[in-house]
Amino acid sequence: VQLQASGGGWVQPGGSLRLSCAASGFALYHYAIGWFRQAPGKEREWVSCISSSDGSTYYRDSVKGRFTISRDNAKNTAYLQMNNLQSEDTAVYYCVADPICKGTQEYNYWGRGTLVTVSS
Repeated sequence: VQLQASGGGWVQPGGSLRLSCAASGFALYHYAIGWFRQAPGKEREWVSCISSSDGSTYYRDSVKGRFTISRDNAKNTAYLQMNNLQSEDTAVYYCVADPICKGTQEYNYWGRGTLVTVSS
C-alpha cells in the first residue's frame, strides 16, 4: 500500500499549484483521502479531506475558498487544487488515507510529502 504525493514546487504569491496523490496497492475509492502540511519549524496540520462515501469535502478555515480537494477513482488518484497561494502555505504537503475523514492525525496510510514553496 503506497501513496505518492507530487506536484509541489515554487510559485509566487497569488499563484496556483495542483497536488496529486496517487495510490498503489489498494483501491482509492474505499478510502477517505486527506492532506496535511508541515511548515518549517511548525507542527503538522490537517488541511483537507474528501470522504469515500459521498464525496463530502472538508477544509481548514485558512484554505477555504482557495483550495479544492477532489478525487478520480478511475485513476486511483486524488488532487488538491491550490489557488491564491500565500507565503503561509509554504510547507511539505502529505496525502493520507483512512476509511473516514478525521481532523486528527490518526490516518492509517501516509505518503511521502511534496514541497510547496510560495515566495516572491
